[in-house]
This record gives sequence, structure tokens and C-alpha cells, in this order.
Amino acid sequence: MIGAIIALAIKSIMLNKVRSFLTMLGVIIGVGSVVMLTGIGTGLQSYISDQFAALGTNTLYVVPGNPFGEGGGFSNQEQAFIETTRPVLKRAYLDRILRNHREIFNSGTATAVGVAEARFGSTTKKATLYGVMPAYSQVQNTNTTTGRWFDKNEETNADRVVVLGPTVAEELFGKVDPINKQLKLNGQNYTVLGVLEEKGGSFGGPSFDSYIYVPLETLFQQFDATYIDSLIFEVRSQDQLVAATAAIENELLRDLEDDDFSVFDQTQLLNTINQILGALTAGLGGIAAISLVVGGIGIMNIMLVSVTERTREIGLRKALGATPRMILLQFLIEAALLSIIGGLIGLLVAFAGVQVIKNFFPATITLQAVMLAFGVSTAVGLIFGVAPARKAAKLSPIEALRYE
Repeated sequence: MIGAIIALAIKSIMLNKVRSFLTMLGVIIGVGSVVMLTGIGTGLQSYISDQFAALGTNTLYVVPGNPFGEGGGFSNQEQAFIETTRPVLKRAYLDRILRNHREIFNSGTATAVGVAEARFGSTTKKATLYGVMPAYSQVQNTNTTTGRWFDKNEETNADRVVVLGPTVAEELFGKVDPINKQLKLNGQNYTVLGVLEEKGGSFGGPSFDSYIYVPLETLFQQFDATYIDSLIFEVRSQDQLVAATAAIENELLRDLEDDDFSVFDQTQLLNTINQILGALTAGLGGIAAISLVVGGIGIMNIMLVSVTERTREIGLRKALGATPRMILLQFLIEAALLSIIGGLIGLLVAFAGVQVIKNFFPATITLQAVMLAFGVSTAVGLIFGVAPARKAAKLSPIEALRYE
């Protein structure tokens, strides 16, 4: 019996192909949007996790202010700027911590940021300068693909040398090998020592690959940098992260107040970013899911019209012995099939869309997102199919046969 009812529902859908497709359109758009948007959010979270893993798992960061507190940098951009431009960190703090706690730390670096006009030949661009110490390559697990990093003497003497991120190297030099070439920064010549391996994003700022890395002393003496924006430490092992955090805090509290700085590891930063991205993904998915409700209303409206159009058919079937339950099942299955087919088409659209999006943005379709979107679309068909199905089941066979 169920097989016959399903066959009848499929036949009814196929008899009105254009109307059936337009009925399914809301579900197609809803499912496709939900899966694609959640795919983008999930892909971005995975991408950021990979970036943190590439930087190492035993790294501690010290920044001005409290970016994790109420109104802090991760939730308020204006506050973030105020916090990170407070001149509270000094290179001397780094040296003191490394000297007093050799048993905990392998190495460390101070960082600072500046800007300059970079030029090679006829190519000019505004560039972000990232002032670091030679230990940066070890602390952040950043290696060169060609050339080398600057050494301690070059950093101490504020030599005019640079190491390029791969993106800025490509933008300025194209196919030309930049090693030992002269790059102009604000009109002054700087020797290119190396080009870094591809690293990716820098969590809210420009990509690491777009930075021009210069010795920290060079940045302070020859550019507009006025403060250190972070201290980064490589801890000897993950087991010592708690002890390392306590050691840093104790040293800094000799000169600073508790709210002048924050110490955090990558796990804390990653959790905060994932919370933000998770909320954003849920919000985008919720907005997209509205179209599923719209699609359900469309199914209900068309099914109500269908009941009216097929009144005589319903009366004839009842006269031949069809029970109200069979009529109810027929229209419920028809509504569910419209929603299921629309959901399947929506999934195909989402898969195709994600393949295109992957060329520009990280995106990953998860089984959870597929099951959720498909389950909701099926439920929408059943829920919004109830009213038309009940209307059809309640029709009087005599009145239905007399319907013109």
C-alpha cells in the first residue's frame, strides 16, 4: 500500500514539473545556503587551527592590556588599538626573563610593527614591516625557502637587511630572484637576505606572507616604530607552560601593574577565536535557515492549491474505498518528497558552491551540517504538509464528487 501511495505521489509531482520545481526552490536555496555557510565557518576554524599548529604548541605571548577581558581587544576593535599601543613592554623584560629562567625557556623575541613604501624597479607598494629578533625564526617555527635570516650582529647593529614573506616577494620581484637584491624602503636601500616559506594569516591582521621582516633595532632606529607590541617565548616543553606563565608574570609585576599586560598561550587564543567563529557560523546558518521556513510555507501553499484542484480525484478515491488515513498519507508523502528532492538538489548546489569557494576561501562541508540541513528540510516538508493533507482527508466523498 505504501509503495502504491509513493508511486502515486511521484506521478503527481512529475505531472507538474515546473510547479514542483518552483515549490522546491525555497528548500533548495535554504539547504544550499545552510550547508555552504556552515562549511565556510567550519573551514575557517580548521584553517586557523592549522595555522596555530604550524607556529608550534609551546609558545607563550605577552601583549599590553587584557584582550580577553570584558571589552577587550577580541570583542572591541577600538579598545584593541588602545590596548596594543600602550608602551608598557620593553626589550629589557625579555632579556631578564630569559636570563633568570633558562631552565624554562629556550628562546624569545620582541616584536614591533611599522609601515613603509617598498619599491623594486617600477613596482611600489605600501608594506607592513615586522621588526623581530633573530630568534623569531625558532620561536615561531618560520623558515626560509631561499636565502637566510639575519643574524644577531645584523640586528644589534641595525643593519639595512630584510627577509620577505612569499606574497610580498612575488608582488615586488615577480620572477626575479630577490636574494641579495636591493629593495628600497622609504627611499633607502635594504639588502634582501631571504624569502620565507608560506605561512598564512596572522589572526585579524595582514597575512604573515605579506610582511617584510626587519631587525628589531633597524625598525626602531630607521622607521616610525615607537613601542614593542609583544614578547614571544618558546617554552622548553608543554609541561612547563604553567610554570613559564607564572615566571613571566612574576618578573613583569616587578615593574608593571597586573592589568598592564596579559600572558597567554595559543590554546587560549585559539579557543577565543573559535568561540567567535562558532557564534558567527551559527548566526549565518540561522539566517540561511529562514529560507527553509519560507520554502516550507511555499510547499504548504502549493499543496493546498493541489488539494483544491484534485477535489474530484479525492472524492473518487474515497468512493472506491480509500480511507481518510490513505488520503492523509498520500498528501503527506507528496509534501515530504518535494522537500526531500529539494534538499538533495540543495546539497548538490552546496557541494558545487564549496568547490568554487575553496579557490578563494577555506571551506569544508561536514557530515553534521549535511545531516542537519537535510533533516530539517524533510521535517519542514512533513510539518507544512500536515494542513493540506488533513484538509484532503476530511473531504466528504459526496461533496468532493460534486465539486466543479
